[in-house]
Amino acid sequence: MENTAQVSKSSLANKKIVVLGGSAGIGLATARAAAAEGAVVIIVSSNQQRIDQALQQLPAGSKGIIADLTDEQQIKDLFNGIGKFDHLVFTAGENLYLANIGDISLADAQRFFKLRYWGAFSAVKYAAPNINPGGSITLSGGTVSRRPQSGWSLGASICTAMEGFTRAMAVELAPLRVNMVCPGLVKTDLWSNMPEADRDNFFNTYAGMLPVKFIAEADDLAESYLYLMRQRYSTGEVIVVDGGGVLV
Repeated sequence: MENTAQVSKSSLANKKIVVLGGSAGIGLATARAAAAEGAVVIIVSSNQQRIDQALQQLPAGSKGIIADLTDEQQIKDLFNGIGKFDHLVFTAGENLYLANIGDISLADAQRFFKLRYWGAFSAVKYAAPNINPGGSITLSGGTVSRRPQSGWSLGASICTAMEGFTRAMAVELAPLRVNMVCPGLVKTDLWSNMPEADRDNFFNTYAGMLPVKFIAEADDLAESYLYLMRQRYSTGEVIVVDGGGVLV
């Protein structure tokens, strides 16, 4: 009987889950996976067309809300409108920006932080009071903070900042659980600014270096977000899901 009760408590059925950046990539994959387990899903994006397309992949009862996650007032209004819910997932991010530091203006660097860091910061600030007991926040980072290469000054800085923010929030907002998924290379639209041939060559070369010998799809990463929502005894944790990329 005890095991049955534990399984029931960890279920996402009928839980209300808000996915920021849920109209594409890892966010949409997470929304689909949660909805498949019976969760009520709300996806948030700044692009109405992408929201409409994403909702076609989600069950009836799912909802899409348009909001600019770089605008603090819009984030505040968003959570005031949503009200109480159970789990927050933050996967929002624009295309990756790779450049050597000498080629990056300070204005461009600050703009890159506006969504990926300050957007997450504001989302946690305004969402936390609305999250039901037993709920969670799952943020997103990246392995580039652990093994950066040339051209990754912005990405490595943001991912490192997100790890520190995750741990600080796990302490400050306790008993609300706050964790982070740290993906390696994943096939998503974030790489769409690369020419297709160059992108395919990059993926194939990198896959050959990985211990698992393949590049993850967004669905592979969604499993990690669901795990952290279900896992009641995990907080302040950063789960690396990279096919062994930090090892090679």
